[in-house]
Amino acid sequence: MVKDSYTTLIVTLRSFERTRSTDDVEVETSPDRQKAETPKEDPHHDLGDRQDGAGASPREPLFAAVLREVAAERERVALDDGASASRNFPYLPREVTADQVHLALEHDTNPFTNQPHTAQYKKILKARKTLPVFAHMAEFYKIFNKHQIIIMVGETGSGKTTQIPQFVAYSDLPHIKNKIVACTQTRRVAATAVAQRVADEMDVQLGQQVGYSIRFEDMTEQGTTFIKYMTDGILLRESMHDPELSRYSTIIIDDAHERTLATDILMGVLKTLARRRPDLKLIIMSATLDALKFQKYFAVSSDALPPLFKVPGRTHPVEVFYTLEEVSDYVEDAIRFVLEIHCTEEPGDILVFMTGEEEIEGVCHSIKREVKDLINAYPETVGPLECIPLYSWLPPQEQQRIFDPAPEADSPDGPPGRKVVVSTNIAESSLTIDGIVYVVDPGFSKQKVYNPNTRVESLLVSPISKESAWQRTGRAGRTRPGKCFRLYTEKYFMSELEEQTKPEILRSNLVSTVLMLVKAGIKDLVEFDYLDEPAPESLLKALEVLNHLAAVDDDGNLTTLGSIMADFPLDPQLSKMLIVSPEFKCSNEILTITAMLSVPSVWLRPSKKQEEADAAKLLFAVPGGDHLILLNVFNKYILNQHDKDWTWIHYLSAPALLQAVNVREQLERMMARFEVDLVSVQDQSEMSLSVKQALCCGFFMQVAHKVGGKRNYMTLNNQPVLLHPSCRLDTQPEWVIFNELVVTTRPFIRTVTGIRPEWLFKYANLYFDLRDWPDSETKRALMRVTKKTTGRSGARINKATRGGESGEVEELMRRLRTR
Repeated sequence: MVKDSYTTLIVTLRSFERTRSTDDVEVETSPDRQKAETPKEDPHHDLGDRQDGAGASPREPLFAAVLREVAAERERVALDDGASASRNFPYLPREVTADQVHLALEHDTNPFTNQPHTAQYKKILKARKTLPVFAHMAEFYKIFNKHQIIIMVGETGSGKTTQIPQFVAYSDLPHIKNKIVACTQTRRVAATAVAQRVADEMDVQLGQQVGYSIRFEDMTEQGTTFIKYMTDGILLRESMHDPELSRYSTIIIDDAHERTLATDILMGVLKTLARRRPDLKLIIMSATLDALKFQKYFAVSSDALPPLFKVPGRTHPVEVFYTLEEVSDYVEDAIRFVLEIHCTEEPGDILVFMTGEEEIEGVCHSIKREVKDLINAYPETVGPLECIPLYSWLPPQEQQRIFDPAPEADSPDGPPGRKVVVSTNIAESSLTIDGIVYVVDPGFSKQKVYNPNTRVESLLVSPISKESAWQRTGRAGRTRPGKCFRLYTEKYFMSELEEQTKPEILRSNLVSTVLMLVKAGIKDLVEFDYLDEPAPESLLKALEVLNHLAAVDDDGNLTTLGSIMADFPLDPQLSKMLIVSPEFKCSNEILTITAMLSVPSVWLRPSKKQEEADAAKLLFAVPGGDHLILLNVFNKYILNQHDKDWTWIHYLSAPALLQAVNVREQLERMMARFEVDLVSVQDQSEMSLSVKQALCCGFFMQVAHKVGGKRNYMTLNNQPVLLHPSCRLDTQPEWVIFNELVVTTRPFIRTVTGIRPEWLFKYANLYFDLRDWPDSETKRALMRVTKKTTGRSGARINKATRGGESGEVEELMRRLRTR
């Protein structure tokens, strides 16, 4: 392939000789000149930088210098046939200039596939040239060729996410060195959508030269893919198995300002790695960023700060409107604003922000219904409207609909059509949708909140930050002046919203992260180089949980079980449950339940059809609890052959169920790799008992017992809770296991299954050593259980069984407590 690429580029250079012979060589090319010239291929070296010492005269024609350089390169290759493969390519890695890349881009042959470029490529290239970052290509290569780490601030719409990885590919030449240029995304939908766009821009097939990797889905080809988009969590997980990340020549961290948990930990890993691998280049990108903070953090090689590369956005003025008073129902108000915009404003697409799938689907359904009625009543003034949902678990083909053009008018003289995209906050900065002129911003998003004392992580609807509000506003000014309708008052914006969103690492459950760090060989969590240090309590609780799950021993070493748990892309409690499930002869069922718990809720409950949705849910009720109901739903979905009409009638989310099928297939392959058997119990009552016992092995810390009146329970840490209204328990069991705790008007436990309390002592006896527990209602309830089962007021296993309190874990915990 290298030889073919070389031959193709030599032929290109000869054709270029016939078409261009008088241009001067320049180090920088102005945007105007870039548009005026159409050079044909990529010469060997940065000729502008080599004029003094390479023998090129200041007025030497570019084609002559190119041919001279190619001849010299061929001569060097002949003298050193065993040299690096990169020498067979017509220019050297990381010595590339913008002029050279422009030549390759303009040529009729794709240098990465040796195939002729399609007409679509030429059309897309013309659009690419209008992106702000494209005009800064020369500046980028000057910085990239000289520095290991770059901090880049590219405003919304600058084109950084799609263009910078391509710029790097032309410089690194990863395809001739069997390397990969990685670009991380904070959301799976961004990784898939951007990868598809870049594949189109490079005129290659998605999954070949350009691919993506997200949890439970990999669209790459080993040995072929050299630009890889992935979620930050995937790259972090890869670092467990390959701490050097040796497959990658350059790693780009995109949307760093979002400060997701995986991005923050990944930046710490990469900062340390950069010291060991001077050949690895890092680019930290964001739309809005505290640049100086990141520059100071990544000053790894000397006292000098990494360079800052800034690219302006392509934004137009956006007029911002506030409500005069607080709204009572932001969902209904958002629908009303969309209808008013459609009926009264100039043509232009609309972007509406909502907090999750259920809200999004409900808003889309209501808008479609209302617009249909309006068109029937006023066909001469109301045009067609296409309403498109966007959230992370949508299938890729559904996600791509957001880039479709707005519908055309129903008749030549009829009112124009309009597109409405209803999205989560993924559309704030991760994705850019052309054609958006109007933005409707309710001011809310779902955010993780973790309480280390209760060990409960919740996804709560919370107010956005001012930074997020301005990001949303900027989406309206991509193509022409726009308008943003904020569904809150200006006073609320100025006084109530935080300046920036709090980093996830300060408000998240760190159990999975700590397990990955230990797997990667990082045991000293205190000295790890965090951009913002998490609360010591969060690290302490994470270590305790892993110790209770038998993932790490008392000396801080990863156990055999913990090593396997870390390889599964699951919460450690789920992975523990899945791995031990063959002992209970129900691994087939637990695999399905795990898949269902790993995707968004499959239940749909539209605000205006809640009774119908609740009645539909009752059709799937089975004795035992919600986990077994999820198993029943999945099995019925398979029996009905993934029928979307069936899911719609039963108020089930087709995208979530389809994703559950994909997740199950991926996990099944992982189980086979680790020789975890797939077995089932045929008897239904026996199967139910087995599933409940397997649940206890993973979720014994998320247990509650019945207190007081109906639906009232108390968790192990003595927090009063209620059964969530969505729970479908056929009885009111004394003890239950729950999957999550949610807080609305009151704390609720959701996805609940009844258990026998003696199982807790049988399968988690170290955790339930009651002599370590403070006196409480929960301890007294557990002691009553032990009296019934053992005749004693304590657990059988004493503290000595745990191997004492010495070791590295205890020392690390002591250091955390004293911070």
